[in-house]
Amino acid sequence: MIDLRSDTLTRPTAGMRAAMMEAAVGDDVFAEDPTVNAFEAKVAALFGKEAGLMTTTGTMSNLLGVYLLVQPGAEVVCDYRAHIVRAESGGHAVNHGVTTRTWFTSDGIVDVDTVAQVIAPNSGPYQVSTTAVEIENTHNFGGGTIQPYANLVEISAYCRELGLGLHLDGARIWNAHIATGIPLADYGKLFDTVSVCFSKGLGAPVGSMVLSTAENIARARFQRRRLGGGWRQAGVLAAAAEYALDNQLARLADDHEGARRFATAVAANAPWAIDPASVATNIVVVNSGDRTAAEIVDKAKASGVLLSSVGATAVRAVTHLDVTVAEAETAGEIVGEILAG
Repeated sequence: MIDLRSDTLTRPTAGMRAAMMEAAVGDDVFAEDPTVNAFEAKVAALFGKEAGLMTTTGTMSNLLGVYLLVQPGAEVVCDYRAHIVRAESGGHAVNHGVTTRTWFTSDGIVDVDTVAQVIAPNSGPYQVSTTAVEIENTHNFGGGTIQPYANLVEISAYCRELGLGLHLDGARIWNAHIATGIPLADYGKLFDTVSVCFSKGLGAPVGSMVLSTAENIARARFQRRRLGGGWRQAGVLAAAAEYALDNQLARLADDHEGARRFATAVAANAPWAIDPASVATNIVVVNSGDRTAAEIVDKAKASGVLLSSVGATAVRAVTHLDVTVAEAETAGEIVGEILAG
């Protein structure tokens, strides 16, 4: 079975397991786990930030990043398919009293004019005021698309001019970095808070991190505790994430190649379903045409390929380190034949 449902399905490698076994540990609730502390400082430095706080999940790091920028009753604005509004169980509203409004894009890519049309800062006592903007890079449900760096620079300057916070959901920022060559610090300097994930393409079993100023991270640490996110000898997990970052970052290029091969193979049989030129990283969203996505997912499973449905007629394939480029291409041939049938 070729499993392309998500890049969260990766399994720890032998080297990663060895790093976990050998990790020095302490009690992270007391900020005494040396492996966690060193890893937080290392990742913060990569993005040009003062400090970082490791969390169990990207949902939690996004919760904390937005919490630092938006007071209860105020709003964050974002894409209508952003992970924070579509796939985080309403946590920003339930836990922090944050409201949201959204803009529409066809592929997740945003520019400053789109942001300007939606925001409503300083709206007075009777309306909801925007206090932060959130951008996802790469954009998951947009098909792994990469935000153009020039757009981000303009949006960052615009938000700072208006006194708005800017949060980056960088769960897959590693993919954008490898695909574009833009340094991580160049991304980091544009945002007030940054969330990054180690358990997707990088291949760690658990772990994300929120990055910001030292003062903000101190606040986030306290709020993480409130959310039940304090953990003890977490160095074993930090060691896995650090191994992934040190050893499995550059190979994301293989996932991008596998995704392109998958899309090209699909298009060979069903050219209306996907434009291979639109595939930027490791996510491919395929149009199921006049059949439901659920039907295509079921037929693919019966033929040895696991996919996910992300809409009524949208099927998603995500490449990762446990699927070779050749396997991705084979999966694309299978899916293309199903769509053409």
